[in-house]
Amino acid sequence: MDFRYERHNGRLLPAICCLFLSWPLWAGAVESPVDRPTIGLVLSGGGARGAAHVGVIRALEDMRVPIDAVAGTSMGAVVGGLYAAGLSGEEIQDILGSLKWRDLFRDRAPRRDLVYRRKQDDRNYLVRTALGVREGEGIVLPLGLVQGQKITQVLRTATLRVADVQDFDKLPTPFRALATDLETGDPAVLRSGDLATVLRASMSAPGVLAPVEIGGRLLVDGGLVDNLPVRLAREMGVDIAIVVDVSFPLSRRDGLATPLDVTNQMLGIMVRRGTLESRALLKDTDIVIEPDLGRMTAMDFTRVPSVMEEGRTAVVRKQAQLAALSLDEQRYAQYVAARALPPQPDIDVAFVRAGPHSGVDARRIDAVFGGFAGKALDPAKVQEKLDRQYGLDRFASVDYRVVTDDGEDGLEINLRRKSWGPNFLRLGLSLQTDYSGGATGNAAARLLLTGLNTYDAEWLTDLQLGEEPRFYTEFFQPLSLTSDFFVAPSFRYEMKTLQIVEDGERVARYRVRDTEAALAVGAELSNWGEARIGYRYGNGSTRVMIGDPALPEGDFDIGGAYLQFGYDRLDSMYFPKHGQAFRARWLMDRESLGASRDADIVEASWQFARSRLRNSFVFTLDAGSALDDRVNSAQDLFTLGGFLELSGLPQDSFIGTQYGLARTLFYRRISRGGSGVFEFPAYLGFSLEAGNTWERSEDVDLSDLTFAGSLFVGAESPVGPVYMALGHADGGYTAFYLLVGRTF
Repeated sequence: MDFRYERHNGRLLPAICCLFLSWPLWAGAVESPVDRPTIGLVLSGGGARGAAHVGVIRALEDMRVPIDAVAGTSMGAVVGGLYAAGLSGEEIQDILGSLKWRDLFRDRAPRRDLVYRRKQDDRNYLVRTALGVREGEGIVLPLGLVQGQKITQVLRTATLRVADVQDFDKLPTPFRALATDLETGDPAVLRSGDLATVLRASMSAPGVLAPVEIGGRLLVDGGLVDNLPVRLAREMGVDIAIVVDVSFPLSRRDGLATPLDVTNQMLGIMVRRGTLESRALLKDTDIVIEPDLGRMTAMDFTRVPSVMEEGRTAVVRKQAQLAALSLDEQRYAQYVAARALPPQPDIDVAFVRAGPHSGVDARRIDAVFGGFAGKALDPAKVQEKLDRQYGLDRFASVDYRVVTDDGEDGLEINLRRKSWGPNFLRLGLSLQTDYSGGATGNAAARLLLTGLNTYDAEWLTDLQLGEEPRFYTEFFQPLSLTSDFFVAPSFRYEMKTLQIVEDGERVARYRVRDTEAALAVGAELSNWGEARIGYRYGNGSTRVMIGDPALPEGDFDIGGAYLQFGYDRLDSMYFPKHGQAFRARWLMDRESLGASRDADIVEASWQFARSRLRNSFVFTLDAGSALDDRVNSAQDLFTLGGFLELSGLPQDSFIGTQYGLARTLFYRRISRGGSGVFEFPAYLGFSLEAGNTWERSEDVDLSDLTFAGSLFVGAESPVGPVYMALGHADGGYTAFYLLVGRTF
């Protein structure tokens, strides 16, 4: 990449200007239009408050005020950069207004876009955030809460028409963005390079958005050094500056009630000092626009539509001053025509190469993207393959650029690995109590080692401690970088508690242990599913812990084949709003393969979710059968009872070799759960449930169903889903529940 930088220097600037006075243009200065002053637009940073810039631009367009140059910082750079790229105010408004801001600040790919095995992580009540683990370093944290993949892709799509423009003086409107060098604290003026990357760098609020490396420098939000880049506009040669300041106002004493308030005030003071210095550079002919945004925070993106409208209103208040800059209809039409972008040219991809920081993945890039060479560029297909790579949940960002070498166009693919990888640790917690003696608690950890060989193997290990100890490890080996087939040897050690309930009272508790080694071969089915066939071998035991034994005790052996299929397109495992999921499994234990007895276990589960506005509907159907009414282990028996499994009944109230359960859930989002990084939605809902278990297949009778239901409040917390519920079942059974880490 060819990026050039300029630094502010109040003493050197006049001397440099004198050296080049004889030049008609210098260092990107804007040529003065005939018969009118050159007008520059200066846009400040301000996060969500910066949406007001869009309203300002739309109002200026309505008044036919031309803009000859744009300088911006942070969100001002984003809006200004899009305008400079040739987009109209209306087009920018459509882009910002259509964004799902809450999702935009969630790094992980949408769940439905993850590869199937990453979707299944959610079934193990694990916290979504993964910590890095490195030998000799221990736990490693990311450089920002948000890596910015989704933000980058929005900017990439919006600026695609000018992807081949490297010199920002050659954009439809000349443009400058300001960033801060994180190592030195110096300002970095970005006047060339890849526009989408530059805009992303200028808005990288330290600690929130990860820094961006450009030209060997680690860059963050330009607001740290100058939140109102008036000097930058002056250096571009503008005669009149229209300055839009959406800086956050300082709080009064009664607004400084918490440590966070004080920290925000400190940052505000630092930013304000630079803003005041910049405003001191204004001339009498310059126009300052200050939208009235009150105490709105920089992260309140739910107010974007109203903020854009306030930008328009603020311009109206300056209408008398701006009227003098307005052009007649004919001249303004000429100005608009000069800014118009030509049709997107067809690009023939002559080559595909790894980006400067993606050399470690050059083989992957060649295998996955090499097929684009020799064909016309299809951005949708390129994005589809990028999304698949991002769905591996291994890269901090995936991106591409159109580059030109020796007169030929090509694709430069950038797969930026997570700086805190390649090994990841996720923690989890599960707590359940029905306030009547039924309580369990488990703590879990998952260690994932990735990129173990040239074919991208990974090694997953789970450890769970508590009421139900568990150890599981699996080595997942794809057969190539582009093949969907894999081999997966695994080992499992697990202990579960099984209760015997009579008339609502717990009369016995069993401890069931399984130890099992398995080898599976299978295929990944796009990113929505997986099919496996395998062999398992092991042993186990069943022991009574409390009460009189009602089930057989003793040791048993496991040996046999299994088939497994999974489909998952749910947008959330915890509170799904759209999509569906299906899982089916057939365990075939055979004496000839080492089992204590022949047994076949078949089970399946289906979930379906739909939503409208804040309301969501979920239907689930679960069923299972021990064919010939035989099981090899007490752990293979089906149980019902507990929250959402015939709510109101004690856990394991029903036990049998056959079972069926149907559930209907309805819930409504009752919290804002909006666009903020730290905001999590809460729900109020109810469930209707019907099901039963039977000892033998000949006993199965749908007229014998037990009916139950629940009222619940749930939330997607940082540690997973949390529920408080009241359940009621046939027979007058009622129970209260508190659950952390539960899924349904």
